[in-house]
Amino acid sequence: MKNVDDLIGSANELTDQGLSNGEIADELNVSRETASWLVERGGGTATREPTPSDALEDIHVDWSALGRDSTRLSYVGRAMADLLGGTDDGEDIDLVVGIEKAGTPLATTVAFELDADLATYAPRKHQWEEGDIDDLSGTFSRNFAGIRDRECYVVDDTITSGTTMTETIDAITEEGGTPISCAVLVDKRGVGELEGVPVESLLQVIRVGQEG
Repeated sequence: MKNVDDLIGSANELTDQGLSNGEIADELNVSRETASWLVERGGGTATREPTPSDALEDIHVDWSALGRDSTRLSYVGRAMADLLGGTDDGEDIDLVVGIEKAGTPLATTVAFELDADLATYAPRKHQWEEGDIDDLSGTFSRNFAGIRDRECYVVDDTITSGTTMTETIDAITEEGGTPISCAVLVDKRGVGELEGVPVESLLQVIRVGQEG
C-alpha cells in the first residue's frame, strides 16, 4: 500500500469481509480510531464521527514484504529472539506468547529459534465495534501451550498505543504466568516498558514536528 487511498480501499474490503473495526485496525497496523476513520472514508459504518487528525496522528506500517516470505520471516524471528535473549540475564525462558493475529507467525519463528513452546492470545479489540472495549475480554487459545506457572516472552508486530500489549501482559499475569520481556517489529509509541515489563523493538518511530 502506497498511500491513504490504498488504506481506505483495504479497510472497505475488510469491512465487506465482515471484520470488526478492531480486526481492521489489527490487519492494517493502525489504531482503532484510525481504522474507524478509514472505514468511514470507504463508505462503511464508523463507530464514531471521525476527525481529520485521527489518521494524520497515526503511522501505517506495512511489513508484508517480510510476512509473505517464510525465509525473511525466519530472519526476523532470529533477530527478535536475539533481542529477547539479551534481556533475560541468563534465565531459561521456554514459552513465547504471540498476540493474534499478526504476532503469532512472528512468535512462532521466535519460539522455534529459542526452542520454546508457543501460546497465543486473542485481544479483545478483535471483538470491538462500538462502545466500551473494557466490557470485552481476550482469550488464550487452548490449541497451544498453557500459561500458568510459566515465565514467558510476549511477541507482537507493532505497538501503536500500548493498549494491546498491556492487556496481554495483564492477561498472562491473571492466568498465573510471568511475562519477562516483550518484543515487537515496530514501536510507534517509543516505550521502554509496560506494566514493569521491558519492551524491545527492532525499529522505533519517532515523530518530529513543531507546534504552531
